[in-house]
Amino acid sequence: MINFTVGPVQSSVIVKKIGAEDVPYFRTPEFSEVMLENEKLVKKFVNAEESARVVFITGSGTASMEASVINVFNKNDNILIVNGGSFGERFVQICKIHDIPYTEIKLDIGKRLTKEILISYNNKGYTGFLVNIHETSTGVYYDPSIISEFCQSNHLFLVVDAISSFLADDFDMSKLNADIMIAGSQKALACPPGISLIVLSERAVNRIEGNHVKSMYFDLKTALRDGKRGQTPFTPAVGTLLQINARLKYIDGNGGTAEEQRRIAALANHFRKGIRGLPLDICSESLSNAVTPLATRSCSAYDVFLTLKDEYGIWVCPNGGDLREKVFRVGHIGALTQHDNEILIEALHDLVRRGILK
Repeated sequence: MINFTVGPVQSSVIVKKIGAEDVPYFRTPEFSEVMLENEKLVKKFVNAEESARVVFITGSGTASMEASVINVFNKNDNILIVNGGSFGERFVQICKIHDIPYTEIKLDIGKRLTKEILISYNNKGYTGFLVNIHETSTGVYYDPSIISEFCQSNHLFLVVDAISSFLADDFDMSKLNADIMIAGSQKALACPPGISLIVLSERAVNRIEGNHVKSMYFDLKTALRDGKRGQTPFTPAVGTLLQINARLKYIDGNGGTAEEQRRIAALANHFRKGIRGLPLDICSESLSNAVTPLATRSCSAYDVFLTLKDEYGIWVCPNGGDLREKVFRVGHIGALTQHDNEILIEALHDLVRRGILK
């Protein structure tokens, strides 16, 4: 199978080799060194301030979304949430569950966030801003610079879910004045799922220390305390953290984030040029390098997904809900090549010849 989903994605030989090894005991100086190196490299990759911290959660990206929200906000806050798809809706659900006041900036499918939209929320007493910078369900990438400008002018605490755009698109935490950035192991890091990470500014750390959280597992005060010595409060996904370490060091030694973003962007551009003329429409006003969302015109997008999987040995990413029959997504992250792109493009042309894609 060739994997063009948005995660889990294809891994390198090095990462897969580590995954085949026995998982070592982790309450050791050796593992602490690995974790401290992971923190250092992640901070470097997002240009976080020296005083920033990184917390590694054994849980999916949603675990870190929830942990971030409940550790820095409470019922005295008033949060703005960009809701342009299923992951924006997830932030809404988290705030609703934890009784944190919020307002949704509801966007139609595929639409970008503009300065004109944000203007209407100026000076309205909001205290925080939640955004999935790449709304993975629809493929829309929100311009981080206009979000940062809005948040700074309104003195808002900015939490950015960059789970599917970390390493695929540029993200400068210090320049954007972002307080929290969330990422996951199974996207462009190209490791197995199971670890999500939270980069915390000094301001975020101070908020966490002063906030009372009704949770044992998601109380980040304990994670910050143990993280100082390169450990976690509870048993982590040790093997995945070792794979993340290998991947971070590989990226650092091969041109850093700039080269990784260039490679992913080249794959995305190669694929997008290759599908010209096919009965498919790119259905996002603003694209990430990580994924191309494709709308079918007069056939089922889910049937295209099933046929590629069952008859061609190719995984693309289906959609759920209202988009199930309309949109599928093609990822450009993980250990993919332009040759892999050409195999998928030829398969799509074959679906046209067979009358399945029309």
